[in-house]
Amino acid sequence: MEELKGNKYGTHRVIEPKGVLTQDARKVDNDMSKVYSNEIVCDVISLNIDSASFTQIENEAGGDEEKIKAKILEIVNDRGKMQNPVTGSGGMFIGVVSHIGKDIQDCGLKVGDKIASLVSLSLTPLNITKIKAIHKEIDRVDVEAKAILFESGIYAVLPEDMPENLALAALDVAGAPAQTAKLVQSGNSVMVLGAGGKSGVLVCYEAKKRAGCTGNVVGVVRSEKDAKKLMDLGIVDKAVIASATEPINVLEKVLEANGGKEFDVSINCVNVENTEMTTILPVRDGGTVYFFSMATSFTKAALGAEGVGKDVDMIIGNGYTKGHAVITLNELREHEGLRKLFETKYA
Repeated sequence: MEELKGNKYGTHRVIEPKGVLTQDARKVDNDMSKVYSNEIVCDVISLNIDSASFTQIENEAGGDEEKIKAKILEIVNDRGKMQNPVTGSGGMFIGVVSHIGKDIQDCGLKVGDKIASLVSLSLTPLNITKIKAIHKEIDRVDVEAKAILFESGIYAVLPEDMPENLALAALDVAGAPAQTAKLVQSGNSVMVLGAGGKSGVLVCYEAKKRAGCTGNVVGVVRSEKDAKKLMDLGIVDKAVIASATEPINVLEKVLEANGGKEFDVSINCVNVENTEMTTILPVRDGGTVYFFSMATSFTKAALGAEGVGKDVDMIIGNGYTKGHAVITLNELREHEGLRKLFETKYA
C-alpha cells in the first residue's frame, strides 16, 4: 500500500467542508486502498453505536432490523463514517490491527492486536462491506469492515482477563465513570439520571465509592425493577422512580431522598431529549452538573440554568479522560454484581 504523510488529526481525510476536523466534517474519505504513514488500519468486528444514535435509528426504522441495517449503511456510504445526522453522535468499534503506518511504529501496538477504539465513530473513517447482525438490546452491530485510527487517536488493547464483548460494553461508556471519579468528593450528595442504564450503573458505583459512607447517591430510574436492581447491587443509597423528562416531579422526589437539601453533583446518563432542566434544578449554587448524555441540548442547558437563576458549573460529557479505560474495567473487576449484570445484559 502506498503511504503518504497525513495530518496528525486526520484532516487529510476530510472531503467536505475543507478546513475542519473529521468530527465536524460532513463527509470524510473512507477509501482503504490508500493508507497514510501515520494511520492505523483495523479490521472491524463490531460497532457499538452510541445509545442516543441507535435509539433514534431504531425508532425511525420502526424496530425493523433490515431497515436499521439499511440506515447504517446509508449513513456510512454518504458520510464515510458512522455519524448519525440527527444526533451527531457515533459510538466505537472493536477490531484487529491489520496495518501500522511506518511513522508510528512505536505506538505500542502490533499487527494482530485486538483493540477497542476510544475515539468516536463520528470522526473515524469507516468502510463497511457487510452487516452481519444487529443486536438491538445492546446497540451493537456485527460487521465486516475496515476503519482508520489517526495518529492522535486513542484505543485500548482488550484485556485478557475478560471476554472481549464484556470489555467493549464497558469501554463504550468509559468516560462517564472516569469523569465521575474526578467530580465526586467524599461526603458529596449525587443525583444520577438514567441510573439503571449501562453508563448509569457504572456512574452510580463510582459515585458511591468516591462519596463514601458520609455521602448520598440517589439514582433516578423509570421502573421498580431498575430501582430494585440498583439497591440489590448496593451502588446507590436511594432509588427514585420518575421520568427524566418531568423536571418538577423529579425535583420533588430527589430532594426528599436527600433530606430536603439540594445536591452537590448531578450526572445525566439518559438517552432521550429534554432532560436538561431535570439535571440542573436539584443542584445547589456552586454545584456541578455533568451531561454525559449525547441527547443533551447545551443551548437548552445554558439558557435554562440562566432562566431559573442557577449558578452551577456545567460540564460537557467528554468521553475521554486520562485513565478512563483502566478505571472502568477495574469497576467490573471490583464488583462481581456489576460484572454479572454486564455479562448477562450488555455483553
